[in-house]
Amino acid sequence: MSDRTAAVTRETAETTIEVTLDVDGDGDATIETGIGFFDHMLDSFARHGLFDLTVRADGDLHIDDHHTVEDVAITLGQAFDEALDDRRAIHRFADRKVPLDEAVADIVVDVSGRPLFEFEGEFSQGRVGDLTSHMAKHFLRSLAMNAGLTLHAGVTGENAHHEIEALFKGLARALDDATMIDERRGDVASTKESL
Repeated sequence: MSDRTAAVTRETAETTIEVTLDVDGDGDATIETGIGFFDHMLDSFARHGLFDLTVRADGDLHIDDHHTVEDVAITLGQAFDEALDDRRAIHRFADRKVPLDEAVADIVVDVSGRPLFEFEGEFSQGRVGDLTSHMAKHFLRSLAMNAGLTLHAGVTGENAHHEIEALFKGLARALDDATMIDERRGDVASTKESL
C-alpha cells in the first residue's frame, strides 16, 4: 500500500492552520485549536478513525469560533483529498450508526470526489463549552466539500455534547471503513474508472 499521508497549511487574515494526516495510522492525535471541546472532538475523531492527526490552529477567537472551526475543516478535508490521491482500491462507501448515551448519530459516506452534504437533526443546546453547537454541522459540511465526500449525517438526542460527539465518532468510523483498502480491487470502485 502506498503512503496515504498529507501535510496541508492554510493561512488567511483570520486563521493559520496546519494539519498533518496519516489515514493508516494508530489514532495518535495532537490537537491545538484554542477551543477545548473542538480539540476533544478532533481527538475523538482521530482515535476512533485510527487516523494519526496533528492540528495546530491560530484563529481569531476574540471574534468567535466560526473561522477557526471552518478553516480547520477545510484544511482537514484537503488533507484527506490529498492523502487518498486517486482513491484506488478503497471500499468507497460506508455507513455507521453510533450512540452516545441517549444520542444517536447516523453517518452515510461516499468517498466519491463529488461533494454533497445533507443533515437532519437539531442540537439540544446552543453551546458546548467554547464551541457553538451549530458549528459541528458547519464542520461536517466544510470537511465534505473539501475532501470530496458525499456525506449524509443525522442526529437525535437530548444533550448537545452527546449529539456532537456521536457525530464525530460516527464520521470517524465511517471514514475509516470507506477508506480501507479492498485487497480484491486493483482499480477504483467506479464504472467510470475514476473518482
